[in-house]
Amino acid sequence: MDLRKLKTLIDLVQNSGISELEISEGEEKIRIAKNPGATPAATYVTAPAAALAPLTAASPAPTSATEPAPPAETAGHIVKSPMVGTFYRAGGPDTPPFAEVGQSVTAGQTLCIIEAMKLMNEIESDATGTIKAILVENGQAVEYGQPLFVIA
Repeated sequence: MDLRKLKTLIDLVQNSGISELEISEGEEKIRIAKNPGATPAATYVTAPAAALAPLTAASPAPTSATEPAPPAETAGHIVKSPMVGTFYRAGGPDTPPFAEVGQSVTAGQTLCIIEAMKLMNEIESDATGTIKAILVENGQAVEYGQPLFVIA
């Protein structure tokens, strides 16, 4: 199981009312339990030693906790990704994008879709204004907290 999927599952447990989630994929078994006294979810992975060794060797630890700031010329309100997933500007390949640079938007208006675990999540604007920049390409993978739009 890749790390992005694991992070999505941890976020799902943290942000929902469930206290425990267990998933099996082949020989891998993952159990995520929310501890009410602690903020991070506890993660337990049980897999054969041969399957686990390549996974730890191939997954480098994050080197920086800070995220890159958007360019200085795009000052304004930043709409950030609320989850890990794939960014889509439109509801489908033949439909127009939800938002364009220069378009006026209101709070609550759909700006994009983020697909996470085969679920399409509409991301709404949390501010009213004009879109100054779209910081992500269509079909690009996004991380939690990554800047998506600049609204001024």
